[in-house]
Amino acid sequence: MKISIGMTLQQGAWGGGNQFGYALTKYLKQKGINVCFDLSAPDIDLILLTEPRKNLAISAFNDVDIVKYLYTKNKRALVVHRINECDERKGTIDVNRRLIRANLCADYTVFVASWLRELFLKQGLANGSSTVILNGSDRDIFNPKGHERWAGRPERLQFVTHHWGANWLKGFDIYQRFDQMLGKDEYKERFSFTYIGNLPEGFEFKNARYVLPKHGIELADLLRHHHVYLTASQNEPGGNHQNEGANCGLPLLFRESGCMPEYCTGYGISFNENNFEQKLHEMADTYDIWAGKMKNYPHTADRMCEQYHQLFNMLLNNRDKILARRKWSRHLLWLATTIVSR
Repeated sequence: MKISIGMTLQQGAWGGGNQFGYALTKYLKQKGINVCFDLSAPDIDLILLTEPRKNLAISAFNDVDIVKYLYTKNKRALVVHRINECDERKGTIDVNRRLIRANLCADYTVFVASWLRELFLKQGLANGSSTVILNGSDRDIFNPKGHERWAGRPERLQFVTHHWGANWLKGFDIYQRFDQMLGKDEYKERFSFTYIGNLPEGFEFKNARYVLPKHGIELADLLRHHHVYLTASQNEPGGNHQNEGANCGLPLLFRESGCMPEYCTGYGISFNENNFEQKLHEMADTYDIWAGKMKNYPHTADRMCEQYHQLFNMLLNNRDKILARRKWSRHLLWLATTIVSR
């Protein structure tokens, strides 16, 4: 089996999509599968489209390149489109439309959260063959070894979060609010907060600890030195940051938005913009209950990659049936929409 993954993997601290690429590549190679990152070979069995916006560093090829490959080199290659982005995440206006157009080249679609699938189906995505595979983090790196649970008062309950993206919708309304709360004695004596990652331009913390972006073992070690993982991200398509914190043994305090309920329910406490302070105290009061559940947190890279591997095998085992119902007219529609959009 030969699989081409449409990613240019980046070194160092990067986003969750990059971590997905590394994890899937490692897993597939361990299974003896030939993995490449371009469309030069004439015998590719399956193409995984991950990012059709060629202006982004992580994109190796897009839907235009895939359709050219299918028409000129190998019409038997199957195409899977992984969707892990949306306009709602950053307040943009053109991402969903671009992904829906790119999806016309796909035989099958994978969404990284159920809410994301519903969002795109409501907005006109036409490909009915799809599934949801939740993201997971690498337990070889993100694990609870060395993590010490909160001992209770008078020790402060230490919260942490980390984001590569610096968009305000990553949760900075809540992070700023928490920072301001920590300027008051009633909060700073009971809680602390560390933010790891990039910040919106001009944004500064006054009372929280700020750490530049980290990745891998260095990031995991930092996470393990805290007690609770906080994520206030809004409209998160299918984040991986909460998985990394949870797999390090940290209960989750998560916003009721986007993918977070699907990933986090059962392993922490949810909040909204109206009850954050209340839920902060609730986490402190029930910490031991949640901490005891974290060893069973399910969203690991091995589980995720196994599901992709099973999907790829299923598709290839049914390749002739899939090709027989492939609608090449969709490619012509793709071509027409591409011309119109330029």
